[in-house]
Amino acid sequence: MSAALLVLLLLWVPGLVFGAAIRLRGWTLAAAAPALTYGLVAIGGLLLGELGFSWTLVTFGAWTLVASAVLFAVTALIQRRWPARVDDDEPRVSRRGHLVVGAGVAIGLAVGAVTFLRGISSLNRLAQDWDAPHHGNLVRWLAEHHTSLVSTAGAIGNQPENANYFYPATYHQLLALLLDQFGITLPQLLNSGALSTVLVWPVGIAAMGLAWKLPARMVAPAAAVSTWFSPFPYDSLWRGPLWPYVAGIALLPAVLALVTYLIRPRGITGPVAVAVSTAALVGLQPSLAFILAGLLGVIFVACVFRLVPIDWKRAWPTLVTMGVLAVLVAVPLILPSMGSADGVAAMVWPSEATPAGAFGQMLTFSGVVDFPQWWIGLPALFGVVIMARRRLMTWMVGVWLAFGALYAVTVSLEGAIIQRLTGYFYNDHWRLAVMLPLPGAIGFGVAVVAFGTWVVDRYRDKVPALGRTPWAPVAISVVFFLLIGLISGAYIGRNSARLAGNYQNGPTVSDGELEAYRWLADHVRPGERVMNDVFDGSGWLYAMAKVEPVEWTFYGTPVGTPSNYLTKNLNKLDSDPEVREDLTELKVRYVIVGRGYVRKDNRIAPGFVGLDRTAGFTEVFRNSDSVIYEIEGQESVVEPAAAGAGR
Repeated sequence: MSAALLVLLLLWVPGLVFGAAIRLRGWTLAAAAPALTYGLVAIGGLLLGELGFSWTLVTFGAWTLVASAVLFAVTALIQRRWPARVDDDEPRVSRRGHLVVGAGVAIGLAVGAVTFLRGISSLNRLAQDWDAPHHGNLVRWLAEHHTSLVSTAGAIGNQPENANYFYPATYHQLLALLLDQFGITLPQLLNSGALSTVLVWPVGIAAMGLAWKLPARMVAPAAAVSTWFSPFPYDSLWRGPLWPYVAGIALLPAVLALVTYLIRPRGITGPVAVAVSTAALVGLQPSLAFILAGLLGVIFVACVFRLVPIDWKRAWPTLVTMGVLAVLVAVPLILPSMGSADGVAAMVWPSEATPAGAFGQMLTFSGVVDFPQWWIGLPALFGVVIMARRRLMTWMVGVWLAFGALYAVTVSLEGAIIQRLTGYFYNDHWRLAVMLPLPGAIGFGVAVVAFGTWVVDRYRDKVPALGRTPWAPVAISVVFFLLIGLISGAYIGRNSARLAGNYQNGPTVSDGELEAYRWLADHVRPGERVMNDVFDGSGWLYAMAKVEPVEWTFYGTPVGTPSNYLTKNLNKLDSDPEVREDLTELKVRYVIVGRGYVRKDNRIAPGFVGLDRTAGFTEVFRNSDSVIYEIEGQESVVEPAAAGAGR
């Protein structure tokens, strides 16, 4: 668990330093720290990379200290020139209230940690789904090359000639700082990064609730239940896994807490914090910019209709400053993604629910499941209704209606209009389902308190003792919460089982295949590459063994390329001269064939069929899950001088 602790420290400490420098305090500082850290990584990675600095813990630490010192001076100067006004009538949370919220956060953290760790079984286990090896390869590439510029990493996307390669890399840049440092292995690093995402969420929920003046007794159960929902974070950790996207979603409650610094201005703190957090979201996944825009749009409408109190005369300079700063930091980060926007929007996912079923999933905050999460979904729904009736954090009701409805139509309907509305999210309803637990957690917290109050009011006359103690509603609320937790088991079993489905010993990559990768690491010379099947998981070769494969991703290489030709014709070595020519051009001496595949319907590539019966392929390694062949005549595929370099 030392790996997890180091990742948590790296995620929180830089943001805490920077946040304190710009005058953030309390729960908001604690929740915003990861967002500020990712923002520092996104901005600093681009700046330091373009200036030619190596990407290391030392350079990132220096960048954090310089940025914090500069912003501390700027904030102090502006504060002295234009003192921030703090309203005396703002309700303050008592020490007891902070303890109550802390207890709720502790429950949320514990449930999240137990669910995740039980689901993956070990920090050394690798995720088996489609995106995992690409994330691992990118982390390895940035760490091995000491660079923060993803444009150099075209090779891992099967685009070695693309000098302008783009993939959102802020998540990978952060993790790369720790790879192979302090004894941390890649699986431990990837899993610790995912665990940190789970733990960010309840802290953010607590900070958001308090920042928007929700009573501590409502915030506590909201934070506690925040890690019980399936759509976030667990569904996007087993499916994909969508690690960078999920990391960005986890930051949203903290960013929404920071928005209160714009509505109730306190100097330059709000604009700077929101701008840096915007850079974090865009750097993690550009599509998050549209989610943030939707959230801010809902809050703006609520302000216009006076559902959220705001003094426009006092707030407009802060809002304009935030907008300018956000554009300045976000545009350089988001522009490189424009080249791949059409491909993202062209993705099509089939519907997985009827319109009625989708509406039910929205009402129960459950996402795509066989059985809705009734025990937390129905209380959350009642809480949302109460919020609307009492005008309590009303904008959050709007968030549920907007994003919940968008999810419902996406999961149940298909068509050009829906394709256009959801194009920035790969037209993927799973990416929209992650927004359901945000209003769900708050609604649940409101419902728990409302239930305790209702019981006291309903039975006060029949049970006089209920009316004599102010603690009666609280006690009943606690009992109600504990009862739901007991009956539902906090959904730990269900959510950990969903995770476990893609954290097994295979089929994509198994312990046996990892053994084969280690064998190759000991035998492959610098400059050589290993020929591999597209779908058998050997794309993990570089991430796990620092050996470059021919096929880096499950998408394969374009038709007409040497690698694509070999995938189809490798077993024609003794009859097709082009096979030998392509092997020499790609500097291939070894071939690896794995047993399992990333999808059940995948089959061995045509060129890999019958290699054990093909002349020229000599078996040099075999276990239950993989076999490695050495190709006769390829022993000198790398020049001797090059082969000796770096050894």
